[in-house]
Amino acid sequence: MHVVLGVSGGIACYKSCTLARRLAEANVTVDVVLTAAAAQFIRPLTFEALTGRPVLTSLWDPGRALAHIDLAKDPDLVIVAPATANILARAAMGMADDLLTALLLARGSRPILAAPAMNDDMYANPATTANIQTLTQRGWQFIGPEIGALAEGPSEQPGRMSEPEAIFAAAQKLLGSGSGGSGAQKKSKWAGKKVIVSAGPTREHLDPVRVITNPSSGRMGYALAEAARARGADVVLVSGPTELSPPAGLATKRVETTEDMQRALAALVPHADALIMSAAPADYRPKDQSAKKRPRSNRLLTVELEATPDILGSLQRRKGMLVVGFALETGNGLANARAKMQNKALDYVILNDATEPGAGFEVTTNRVTILGRNGTQVDLPVLPKRDVAERILDVVEEAL
Repeated sequence: MHVVLGVSGGIACYKSCTLARRLAEANVTVDVVLTAAAAQFIRPLTFEALTGRPVLTSLWDPGRALAHIDLAKDPDLVIVAPATANILARAAMGMADDLLTALLLARGSRPILAAPAMNDDMYANPATTANIQTLTQRGWQFIGPEIGALAEGPSEQPGRMSEPEAIFAAAQKLLGSGSGGSGAQKKSKWAGKKVIVSAGPTREHLDPVRVITNPSSGRMGYALAEAARARGADVVLVSGPTELSPPAGLATKRVETTEDMQRALAALVPHADALIMSAAPADYRPKDQSAKKRPRSNRLLTVELEATPDILGSLQRRKGMLVVGFALETGNGLANARAKMQNKALDYVILNDATEPGAGFEVTTNRVTILGRNGTQVDLPVLPKRDVAERILDVVEEAL
């Protein structure tokens, strides 16, 4: 993927550094174009360090006479963040008096994503409204602005640039849907699919302050949700209690107990094209939950446990829906995973070993084996969980 990040001269351009880094971390080639005003806020060297590529600032750089044409036609997406009132006005008028406006004019009908950022009165001005309407009619897409603190102080009106994560999410969706670039990019098989991803642990209360749970961080599920959304899927993330922030722009339903997760999924699954069950719900809960905190005692405490609902076994699945389960094992993994795939009628099961270094709970990496009902077996090395998520989606999309 190739993205041009156009940065115009507003105080919010400090957020563009985070956006550039986020894009680069997602293996996107990022060319940053700074206006002269933006270079007063952020030096080009900052963006070069974040992207590993030279930063472009002028139409007149030697040897780059056609840079504005190449940067208009080649990239999959152009992002303008911040999009100040000035840059929107100049683009709407068709001006091309610097590198950024020239490439925007040469971009034609190819996708442009803009994140407006300006004083709230400037944003509300009819001139800005008209400019945004003009650019929208030409095919530009906009994210924000938001309500929040501005450079001059608090505001209750839109003007604040959307956060980098939200812009990144919007860019991912455009790139993943196949709507970026000149049309040569193949449309993802996930584009437009309704995908449900479960993530994290669940908690079962012994009493109001004590719970039965497990160390699942939710990172694998969150990575799968983000990866599916990046491919253009319409994703809902059903998450148990985790310390992770919900991915920006992604519909997230928070649950606590296994029964809560079962109810949430039961409401969503009838409308889904795929379910990826990467959560680690608790298998047991106290048969009798105390309404008050149990007092500490040096004596033995005996608690009778009962099984929690079998989520996968209870869901009324839509015919033809892709169902992917996870099997976290500590021994006899392949046999147990294949048995789970058979008993739960799964299309694929993702096996990992909780005792293996770099895999399992509370780590940022994973090592999995992807098993398919069609006989597929793909063994992956230890990889960052986002990379694992991409590999999983590559394999299981065959069943979509």
